[in-house]
Amino acid sequence: MRYDDIVIPDTPVCWGALEVATRYHSPSLLNNSVRAYLWAAAYAGLHGIAFDLELLYVSSMLHDIGLTAEFDSHTVPFEEAGGHVAWAFAAGAGWPVERRTRAAEVIIRHMWDEVPLAEDPEGHLLELSTGMDISGRRTDEIPAELRQEVLARHPRLEIAKEFAACVTDQGTRKPSSLAGGFVRAGLIDRIARNPLDD
Repeated sequence: MRYDDIVIPDTPVCWGALEVATRYHSPSLLNNSVRAYLWAAAYAGLHGIAFDLELLYVSSMLHDIGLTAEFDSHTVPFEEAGGHVAWAFAAGAGWPVERRTRAAEVIIRHMWDEVPLAEDPEGHLLELSTGMDISGRRTDEIPAELRQEVLARHPRLEIAKEFAACVTDQGTRKPSSLAGGFVRAGLIDRIARNPLDD
């Protein structure tokens, strides 16, 4: 599989999600969002997993929007805040309630330890791909040449440093959140050892 084999959905709602991500994310978080979709779509293609391209793309673009200053919540974890943003965005895009709810679910579930493939293929893929990009988990399941192409087109920039700071802040302010649990379990060390940064 090569970069050009990955299908990028070309729809108005996907353009809108990319525009929102570009407006509110730092360059590092934006590239992380793009890579999250690319790793997920590539993995799905390599393993014959059927998924909703538009739903996964929109969810990938908005999965970390709750980390941004404009959408950070002091009352709910960042993934839940992101789910709320996605629901509102999808309502504006004209998606029916069920599809808006799916976008929110996919974003919330990306922080789970595991999302069952049979229950939620898009949630499964986003949880997997964000783990790849942030901590380097299972990156060997993406062919080396494809990894190099993705990183050349969408470089990591300061994502390790920036995400470590964001998740530490989330964990400090919201200690009962999944982010807080991940920080206590050593996520910052795993970020620092991500093979994608070698």
